[in-house]
Amino acid sequence: MKLVLSSYGGRGDIEPAVVVGRELLRRGHDIRMAVPPNLVGFAEAAGLPAVSYGLDSTDILELQWRYFTLYGRTPWKLKELNRMAAETAQFAQACWAEMTRNLASAAQGADLLLTGLIFEQPAANVAEAYDIPLVTLHYFPYRVHGQLLPLLPAPLSRMAMTVNEWTAWRGTRKGEDAQRRELGLPKAAGPVPRRVADRSSLEIQAYDELVFPRLAAEWAKGNRHRPVNRPFVGALAMASPTESDEAVAAWIAEGSPPIFFGFGSVPIGSPADTIAMIATACAQLGERAIVGAGGTDYGDAPSFDHVKVVGQVNYATIFPSCRAVVHHGGSGTLAACLRAGVPQLVLWTLPDQPFFAAQLKRLKVGAGRRFSTTTEKSLVKDLRRILAPEFAARAREIAPRMTTRDDAVVAAADRVEEFARLKCRA
Repeated sequence: MKLVLSSYGGRGDIEPAVVVGRELLRRGHDIRMAVPPNLVGFAEAAGLPAVSYGLDSTDILELQWRYFTLYGRTPWKLKELNRMAAETAQFAQACWAEMTRNLASAAQGADLLLTGLIFEQPAANVAEAYDIPLVTLHYFPYRVHGQLLPLLPAPLSRMAMTVNEWTAWRGTRKGEDAQRRELGLPKAAGPVPRRVADRSSLEIQAYDELVFPRLAAEWAKGNRHRPVNRPFVGALAMASPTESDEAVAAWIAEGSPPIFFGFGSVPIGSPADTIAMIATACAQLGERAIVGAGGTDYGDAPSFDHVKVVGQVNYATIFPSCRAVVHHGGSGTLAACLRAGVPQLVLWTLPDQPFFAAQLKRLKVGAGRRFSTTTEKSLVKDLRRILAPEFAARAREIAPRMTTRDDAVVAAADRVEEFARLKCRA
């Protein structure tokens, strides 16, 4: 079967689709990846044919990081916030238009189209225009549900998420309808999540139900009296060896287990200050630290004997040797920590990340705080908290209950294959 897998965002956003695509390719299917132009090389390095999809994602991800950082620190700077929001809206409209054209070409003759979480609209519209089955791949519970935050009443959670869906759709409706006209489609009658459900699409949840319990039971009741197909498969990660793994493992073996710090592919502000803060906090606690550079350049940051800055590492092999992990709250990093059985601290920036932090608190394996308000004092306090023996014990207890990486990959690929064959026979 010819299967087209589209995904947008940073490396962590497209990695789940790349993982599924690689497994489906191994099974003999004709796979074509559609990813941002800056990540075509990443998909091809994984052995997958890839085409450019939309615009380069680097600048928009950094803009979003700066927007939410500014919002967290100085929400009264409305003029600057409005300027950034306008830039984001302009980028989204141009990106969606480019995505629609790219995908309309790539998906011709396809038996199935899969889309990642960010910018689902173009894929949903192309699948509708070609009348081919659609699969969505979510690493976060993006659809309306009643468990947004532990302390928020379920009806209020559902209402807030429903309002957000409609507000977002109304804000982008004009541009989306223009793209739908190019595809020969009528104007959209509602937000894309509802249209996806109305087409009986497969909506794979690429995270563990353990992290967001009771979701399966809630969604099993259906959406507007219509059943929804949202299986949980577990987190999807490559877990590939890297050039840094051997050197990092050797450094870990030289002393006590370190704390790992990593903040994703979006560059953080003030790398030198961040390294200094980490070094001072760890020195106070008598701990060593490994800092995964990710998308941040730490070349001008000060060096410390008890702090090692590294490039990309294999979380699956490095995290089990660490005392704890401090990260940005990405779903892949969070799942790697849970599988490794180590406590974690989320220093979040983007709006989905505090929800993950709240679940860690509920599971009693971690804590969270806004990155922009983190100080040396607060970091020491938070690290002391998660390094307590009860957090480590709870993390070790939960680890065996997580879906393994291999099982998650097989489950996701099985679901895609079964859905494609079912639709082909229909």
